Amino acid sequence: MIPQSFIHDLLTHINIIDAIDRHVTLKKAGANYIACCPFHGEKTPSFTVSPTKQFYHCFGCGAHGNAINFLMEYNGLSFIEAVENLASSVGMQIPEQQSSTPTNLRSLHNERDKEAICTAQDLFEAMRAATQFYREQLKRSEKPIAYLKKRGLTGKTAARFGIGYAPDDWQHLSTLFTDYNSKKTSQTLARAGLVIAGKDGKQYDRFRDRIMFPILNQKGQVIAFGGRVIDQGEPKYLNSPETELFVKGQEIYNLFSARKSIRDAECVIVVEGYMDVVSLSQHGIDHVVATLGTAITDIHIQKLLRHTDKIIFCFDGDSAGNKAAWRALKNSLAQLTDGKAINFLFLPENEDPDSFISQNGKEAFEQQIMQSLPLSEFLLRGLSRNLNLQTDEDRAKLIRDAKPLLQLVKAPALALMLVKRLSALCSLDQRELETLLQIKQTAPAHAQKNLPRKQPTSLYHRLILLLLYNPKYCLGLNKALLTQCKDSNEELGMLKILVDFLDNNPDIVNSASTVSIIPYLQDHHYRSQLEKIESEILDWDNAIDLETEFTDTVKKLQEMQHKMRMTELHNKPLSLLTDEEKRELQRLAMY
Repeated sequence: MIPQSFIHDLLTHINIIDAIDRHVTLKKAGANYIACCPFHGEKTPSFTVSPTKQFYHCFGCGAHGNAINFLMEYNGLSFIEAVENLASSVGMQIPEQQSSTPTNLRSLHNERDKEAICTAQDLFEAMRAATQFYREQLKRSEKPIAYLKKRGLTGKTAARFGIGYAPDDWQHLSTLFTDYNSKKTSQTLARAGLVIAGKDGKQYDRFRDRIMFPILNQKGQVIAFGGRVIDQGEPKYLNSPETELFVKGQEIYNLFSARKSIRDAECVIVVEGYMDVVSLSQHGIDHVVATLGTAITDIHIQKLLRHTDKIIFCFDGDSAGNKAAWRALKNSLAQLTDGKAINFLFLPENEDPDSFISQNGKEAFEQQIMQSLPLSEFLLRGLSRNLNLQTDEDRAKLIRDAKPLLQLVKAPALALMLVKRLSALCSLDQRELETLLQIKQTAPAHAQKNLPRKQPTSLYHRLILLLLYNPKYCLGLNKALLTQCKDSNEELGMLKILVDFLDNNPDIVNSASTVSIIPYLQDHHYRSQLEKIESEILDWDNAIDLETEFTDTVKKLQEMQHKMRMTELHNKPLSLLTDEEKRELQRLAMY
C-alpha cells in the first residue's frame, strides 16, 4: 500500500497539463485546456483539463480523473505503475511498504491492537494475500492443472489472469493467516467475504475445491473472486458476496486489464463467463469483459461506454441467451447517445464463446462478430416476432409493446430513426405514430449548445460543488443544518458523507493545495456522481464570487430548515405541542 499522504504530495508536484500533453495535444481555452477525447472517438473537443484543480473531464463519455487515472486509462498501467511513472518524472521516491513480513506469515495487525476494528486497507491486504495463496496452491495441485489443460488453457494465460485454486479444505486459509482466530483477523476475513460462519461459531473457507478468478477494481486491486467448480457440483460458479469493496452489479470482470485493448479495437465484447474471457484472450481477442453472474445493469453499460463507442453483447444462442439479451437491450436504451452503438451477437445453439473459439478459431469468431445485430434491428425483430403485420390487430400490438421501450430512448437521432422504421412496419403516418407513442422529439444538439448550462437543482448540490472546489468551506458550515435535514434526497446523502469525510481529514481541509479531493473517494459508492458535479467547475469563470455564493447558499438552507420546521409544528394540533415546541415555534416566527 502506498501512503495516501505520498499520493497527495505527488499530485501537488505534478502538472496535469504536462502529464497529459505528452500523450494528447492540448489547446488553451480560457482558464482550461481542451482536446479531442483520447478515450472515445470524436471530432469536436469535449475533453477538458483544469490546471487549477488538476483534473480532466470529458463531457462526451464522462471520463474523469487526475494524472494517475490518465496514465492508468491511457497506457493501461496499474495504480502502482502509474504512481511510479509520475514519481520518477518529478524525482520523488516512493516510501517503502511498512511491512516486509512474508505474505504467508503476515499478521493483519500488531499484538498491541488485536481488538482494533479492521480498515479498508486490511481488506485489500487480505484479498491480495489470498490471491497469492490461491496462485501458489494451483502450482502445487495436479487436479486443477489437469482441468485447466483439458480446457485448453496454458500456464502463461493462467498466470496473466492471476488464476488460482482454493484447496478442498474447510480451513485452509488458517495456514496463511497465522493469527487466524484473533478477533481482528476473523472480522477482516469475514468482511472480505473469504470465510463464512458455521453453526458451531467457527469460521470456514468460503471457496473450496474451485478454480479461482480474481476480480479487480479500476486501480487493479483484487476486490472479490469468482470460483469455478472443477467436478460436478452446484453452484457451478460461486462469487464473493457483496462487501465494502465489491458491489456485484457495478463491477465488470477483466475491464481493468482490457482497457487498452478496448481502446485499440474501438469496441468491447461482453460475454457471460470468466472462462469465455480467458479463452478468447488466449486466442488473441483481448477486448473482452464479462458480467459477474448478474444481468447487465445500466451501471455496467455506463462504465463500458466511457471506454468505447461500441459494445457487442455476446450470448449463447438458446432461449436463456435470448432472454438475457433482451434484458440487456432494455437497460441499454436509456444509456445510448447518438454516436454510440450497441450490437447483439448470438452464437449457434449449444455453443458459448469458449467452446466456439476453441473448435473454430479466431477468424471464425471474428466472422460471427461481423454478423452481430445492431440494437435497432434486434429491438424491432424482437417486437415483431410471432406477429402478422398484415393485420391491424398485430400492428396495434406492436405499437403497444414498442411504446414503453421507445420512451426510454434519449438519443434524438436514434429515436427518430426507430419511429420512422416502426411507422413503415405499421403502415402509419409518422406524426400519428408519435402521438400514439407520446414521444416528444428532443431539440437537435446544435440548438442545445446555445442554451445556458443548467444550474444546480438544489442547495445540497451547490454546497457539494463548493466543497469540492475548496474543502475549507467545510470550516464555515454549520453541521447542525445537515443533521436536522430529514430529506431522503440522494444529494443530501452525498453532502453528509462528504462533510463527514472532511471532518475526519483535517489535513485536507487545512491544506494549501488546490488539487481535487476526488481521488480520496475513488472507491466510494458516490464517486461517479461526485465526478459529474465536480466537472461543473470547468464552466466557472473568474467573475464568480465564491464567498458570496457559499454564504447565500448556507443562508438559504437555514431558511428552508426554518420553514420546514414551522410547517411541521403548525401541522400538529396545538393541544399536542409541548411547552418547548411552543417556545420553539415563537422563536421561528420571529426569525
